[in-house]
Amino acid sequence: MYYQLLRIQSLVSLRLSSLTKVLLSSILGAYRDDKGKPVILECVRRAAEKISGCEILESTKATTKSKFVQDCVKLAYGNHSNVVGEGRFAGVPALSGTGACRLFAEFQKRFYPDSQMFLPMPTWSNHHDIWRDSQVCTRTYRYYDPNSKGLQFQALMNDIKNAPGRSFFLLHPCAHNPTGVDPNYEQWKEISHIFKIKNHFPFFDMAYQGIASGDLERDATAIRIFLEDGHLLGCAQSFSKSMGLYGHRVGCVSIVSRDEKQATAIKSQLQQIVRAMYSSSPVHGPLLVSTILNDADLKALWEEEVKFMVDRLIRMRITLRRTLEELNSSASWEHITKQVGMFYFSGLSPEEVRQLQRDFHIYMTIDGRISMAGVTSTNVDYLASAIHEVTKE
Repeated sequence: MYYQLLRIQSLVSLRLSSLTKVLLSSILGAYRDDKGKPVILECVRRAAEKISGCEILESTKATTKSKFVQDCVKLAYGNHSNVVGEGRFAGVPALSGTGACRLFAEFQKRFYPDSQMFLPMPTWSNHHDIWRDSQVCTRTYRYYDPNSKGLQFQALMNDIKNAPGRSFFLLHPCAHNPTGVDPNYEQWKEISHIFKIKNHFPFFDMAYQGIASGDLERDATAIRIFLEDGHLLGCAQSFSKSMGLYGHRVGCVSIVSRDEKQATAIKSQLQQIVRAMYSSSPVHGPLLVSTILNDADLKALWEEEVKFMVDRLIRMRITLRRTLEELNSSASWEHITKQVGMFYFSGLSPEEVRQLQRDFHIYMTIDGRISMAGVTSTNVDYLASAIHEVTKE
C-alpha cells in the first residue's frame, strides 16, 4: 500500500514536468543518455580530431568512398567472407539507411520492372513510401503476432513458401523496427533454407547492427547464415544509430553478386542511379566511419560504447517491466524484456496512446512504439504508472 501511494505521488508531481517532453523528442531512432540528452560518442570525437585539417582533394574522394564501401561490407559480411576476398560485391555510399533502401528500390525497378517487394507486417513505415515512390509494387508477409507480442513464425514461413518464386523480400537482420522481435538462430536457418528452395532474393535493411545485442558480430548472424547458404543478397547499412551520426546521413548499399565481373557491372549501374539522384555523396561522414573501423583502438572503443548503450536500454526494459508488475497490473509485460533494440512495441491501442498524450503528456507513435532511449532512470516510474493507469481494467 505504501509503495502504491509513492507511485501515485510520483504520478501527480511529475505529470506536467519536463521529463515527459523527453519521450516526445525521442520518437526518432537516435540514442540518448540517461539524462535524455543526445550523445556524441568518444570514438567519433577522436576520429574527428584525427582527420581534422585533412584536405579532401578531388583526387582522394573516390578512394575514400571505395575504402568506406569495403569497410562496410566487411562489417556486414565478415572480414574473412569469400564475398570480400573474391570481390563479389557491388556497393556505393548512400545517404544513410533511407538512401540505401531508395537506391536499391530504384535498381529493382530498373532491372526487375515486373517484380514486387514483400515487406514484413509491420515494418518501418518509410519502407512502404520508399518502394512506392520507386514505383515498385509491394506486398506484405506476416511477421508480428499482436496476441503473443512475438513472432508469427509459421505464418511467416507459409507466406514465404506461397510467394511466387524469385520474389524480393525485405528482412530486418536484427532489432526489427518497430517490434523489436527477431527470429532466433534456428529460425533464420529455416528461413534461409526456404528462400533457397524458392530462389527468393533477400534484401537486408541493417540499421541497428550492434544495437540488438551489443555485439556487432552477433547482430550480423542472419546475413552470415544466408551467405553460408550461398545466397545472392542486398544490404542497406546505416551508422545513424550505432555511431550516433544521425545528422551526417552515413550509409551504404551493397549487393552480393555471382562473380567479380557481375559486381563491376552492378556497381556501374548503381553509380548511374546515384548520379541522377544527387550526383555524389558527402565525404566527411564516410571518412569518420572508415577512420574508426580501421583504427584498432578506436574500433575497440566503439564496440565498448555500443555495448554501454545497449546495456542501458536493457536496464530500462527490465526496470519498466518490474515496475509495471509491482503495480499489480493485470496485463502481462513479459514482452518488454523479450523484445530487443531501440524500440519497445508496447501493444497499446491507439486510444490508450491518445490517453497517454492527453492525460499524461507522454508521446509515442500511434501504433504504440516507444523509444527506449527516451526512457530514463528519472522518468521510468512515471511512464510505468501512466501505462498502468490507461491499461488497468
